[in-house]
Amino acid sequence: MSEKSWISVCFEDDLFSDTGICAKVKGEQVAIFKSGRLNEIFAISNYDPIGEANVLSRGIIGSLGDAVVVASPLYKEHFNLRTGECLEKPEYAVTVYPVKIEQGVVHVQA
Repeated sequence: MSEKSWISVCFEDDLFSDTGICAKVKGEQVAIFKSGRLNEIFAISNYDPIGEANVLSRGIIGSLGDAVVVASPLYKEHFNLRTGECLEKPEYAVTVYPVKIEQGVVHVQA
């Protein structure tokens, strides 16, 4: 089993509220989102397993009930930003990456 490490991906000021960016972390595309309402940063796999494309960073974030979600720009399924679960099709999920901010720099654990 390989050890996980924290990777610097961007400055917190580089993120705009309620939009996503994509960063390459150890060879994987990671979608990073800043929720303006929650003032929280989330990181999930950029790969939409239903649409089979790296597009989730271009999705729209919001909430459904208590879940903070991103809607895939392809078929509009919603992925929970905390758990990775697809709300409409729970047999699908994406990887969720831990995030931390240190001295204004966003780090993702991979």
